[in-house]
Amino acid sequence: QVQLVESGGGLVQSGGSLRLSCAASGKIFNIYDMGWYRQAPGKQRELVATIASDGITNYAGSVKDRFTISRDNTKTVYLEMSSLKPEDTAVYYCNAFIQTLPWPAGGRGYWGQGTQVTVSS
Repeated sequence: QVQLVESGGGLVQSGGSLRLSCAASGKIFNIYDMGWYRQAPGKQRELVATIASDGITNYAGSVKDRFTISRDNTKTVYLEMSSLKPEDTAVYYCNAFIQTLPWPAGGRGYWGQGTQVTVSS
């Protein structure tokens, strides 16, 4: 079984910072892309940032230059969020494309349970 567990959410004032973490565990052979998505009340889930296994990153325009995604060798992905705005308020979900067996087995995407980020004005 594969699990993604997020942590680091909370309540912060506008202009503040938070750091989210997401740790993958279980039967993992390889992890490819990892990323963060968010869903605000009444809205669809949207991409925030992704990072490939080679370190190449991609950001939504609304968070570029304010958020930084990174990953380490312990199967953890991070999201450093600064200059937070009330419109960043959402549940943040971790996602990872994980291969659980060697080739020729394929992989699939997994989701974490989500962590709430609330930015007060």
